[in-house]
Amino acid sequence: MFNSKFGSIPKFYVRAPGRVNIIGEHIDYCGYSVLPMAIEQDVLIAVEPVKTYTLQLANTNPLYPDFSTSANNIQIDKTKPLWHNYFLCGLKGIQEHFGLSNLTGMNCLVDGNIPPSSGLSSSSALVCCAGLVTLTVLGRNLSKVELAEICAKSERYIGTEGGGMDQSISFLAEEGTAKLIEFSPLRATDVKLPSGAVFVIANSCVEMNKAATSQFNIRVMECRLAAKLLAKYKNLQWDNVLRLDEVQAKLGISLEEMLLVTEDALHPEPYNPEEICRCLGISLEELRTQILSPNTQDVLIFKLYQRAKHVYSEAARVLQFKKICEEAPENMVQLLGELMNQSHMSCRDMYECSCPELDQLVDICRKLGAQGSRLTGAGWGGCAVSIVPADKLPGFLANVHKAYYQRSDGSLAPEKQSLFATKPGGGALVFLEA
Repeated sequence: MFNSKFGSIPKFYVRAPGRVNIIGEHIDYCGYSVLPMAIEQDVLIAVEPVKTYTLQLANTNPLYPDFSTSANNIQIDKTKPLWHNYFLCGLKGIQEHFGLSNLTGMNCLVDGNIPPSSGLSSSSALVCCAGLVTLTVLGRNLSKVELAEICAKSERYIGTEGGGMDQSISFLAEEGTAKLIEFSPLRATDVKLPSGAVFVIANSCVEMNKAATSQFNIRVMECRLAAKLLAKYKNLQWDNVLRLDEVQAKLGISLEEMLLVTEDALHPEPYNPEEICRCLGISLEELRTQILSPNTQDVLIFKLYQRAKHVYSEAARVLQFKKICEEAPENMVQLLGELMNQSHMSCRDMYECSCPELDQLVDICRKLGAQGSRLTGAGWGGCAVSIVPADKLPGFLANVHKAYYQRSDGSLAPEKQSLFATKPGGGALVFLEA
C-alpha cells in the first residue's frame, strides 16, 4: 500500500502501543501516580524521509483522509480533532524541543488496531509514534523519559489538558509487567500483576472524543480550583498552586488526612464563579483571565468537593493496589477487584465521568465472574477493564458477549465489539524490517 500511495518503499517503521489504565483515573493531571500497562494493540507508521520539505500522511483506514503540508509550517487546528493533527502534535513537539526551523519532509503511512475513542489511548499512541518518527528522521537521540515528557506536552496543542500517563506508558512500558508511573520527576516502577488472573477489556461502543468535549477540560479546571480553595483554607500561598498534589505536599499530610481537610474546607453543593471569587478574594475578571482556561470561561457551576474527594481517594487506591501486588496475599485477586470496584463508583458518582452504557457493562462483567470492573480512560464512553480469575476466562468472554453485545435490538455495530483479554505489552520502538 505504501508503494501505491507514494511510489516508493519505506526506510523504517515505528510502533507505539495503546494502554489500559488498571487504576488511577483522572489523577495524573493532579500530580498523582497511576497504574497502567501497555496493550498489544498499537499504532504502526511506515516512513520514508524525502528531500523536499513536504510532509505527506496517508492512513490504511479509508475513514481517515490523506493529508499533506509543508514540514516547516505546522498548523494545528484545535477546533477540529482530525486524525492528522495528532501526528502534527508529535512532530511539532520534537521540532520545538530542538529549536529547528527547517524540517526534512517525509512520506508516512499510518496503520493501527487500537479502537478509536475507546479510552485505550489511540490518539496518544499516534502522538508518540509521530514524535519517535520525527526523532528518527532527524537522526537525534532522546531518552524514553524525555520523549514521554515532550509528547505529553505537545499533545496539548490539540486542546486536551492531559496529565502525561498515556505518553509515559507508551514509551516506558515493558512486556510482562504493569507500571506505577510517578510524575515530577517522571519515573516508572514495575508492578507484578497476579498470575492467577487476567485483565479483560470490553468496549461499551459509546465513542467519546476527548478533545471535542469540554467535559474533560472542565474536570481539570475543577481540580485546579479545588486545589486553590483548599490551599487558601489552610492559609497557604494559593495563587501559584495548580494541582491537588501540591496542597498535600505543602501540608505534609497523608491522602487520608487530605480527605478530612476536603470535608472541612469544601461543601458538597456546587460552587458558582461568584462564590469562588469571594473565597479567593479576586474579581470575576481575574478568575476568567488568570485561572480559567479559554474553554472553561463560560462554565457556571463547579463541583469542587466531589472532584477533590475522587482524586485523593483514587490516589490512595493506586498505592493500595501496588502494595497488594507486592505482598501477594492469598485473596489478592479479590482485594484488587474491590479497589477497582471502588474506583468505578468514585468515577461514576464523584467525578461523573461514566455513562449509562458503561455502568451497565461494568455491572454485567461483575455479575458474570469479574472480581472487579471499572471504566478505564477518560470515561464518558469507551472501555471497561475487569480482573477475571484465569480459569473463568473462556466462560466470562462468552457470557459477556451474549449479555452485552448480542442484544436483540442489534444496536451495536459488530466491528466495535471489542472484548479481549490482554497482557502487559512492550513500549514504543523503531525497526527496519516490517
